[in-house]
Amino acid sequence: MAAGDSPFKIILGSSSMARQRILAEMGYEFTIMTADIDEKSIRKEKPEDLVTALAEAKANAIMSRLQHTDILVKDSHTTLLITADTVVVYKGTIREKPCNEEEAREFIKGYSGGHAAVVGSVLVTNLNTGASKGGWESAEVYFHDIPNEVIDSLIDEGIPFKVAGGLMLEHPLTLPFVDTVIGATDTVMGLSKSLTEKLIQEALFQQGSSPADQNMS
Repeated sequence: MAAGDSPFKIILGSSSMARQRILAEMGYEFTIMTADIDEKSIRKEKPEDLVTALAEAKANAIMSRLQHTDILVKDSHTTLLITADTVVVYKGTIREKPCNEEEAREFIKGYSGGHAAVVGSVLVTNLNTGASKGGWESAEVYFHDIPNEVIDSLIDEGIPFKVAGGLMLEHPLTLPFVDTVIGATDTVMGLSKSLTEKLIQEALFQQGSSPADQNMS
């Protein structure tokens, strides 16, 4: 459904440029709000549970802020809030954004000549009806050997500190060293197009709220 003809509005609860680009590629116009939550305070053992809980926490934080604004003035438009979260799983360990240069270097060196999984959640909340539809998808990324000078350049640019797992798949320095992606590339980048579209339709046409339960792999 093209944005210009859409009977609903979208708020993207993310500052991620990749997520903004993906949603725009899907043909939607949207406004941006960030949740500004303490993500480290939310811990789960399973990556699927963690990304789901973080997307829900982001949605709750933004909805709390919206109560004090006039963004949701009642009119003929439905408003959907989209929140998401992504983690990398490397050798069974969940990786979020690296905390420092040493950790960033360790992360990227580990991927060199190896592979990692990416788990990403999407939550779409209909702010008019309260319907909340969510799910997650996963993908695997296999890498060629990544030279030390490329790792140095990525760290100098500050790229690893902006993304889960420390490696931005679509970055020009990274892309040449990506061997194979098993799954959807947009899942790796932070927002699965197919899952997001599915959840938008569910949130629009189903009443009431429900937990994020559309698990996909």
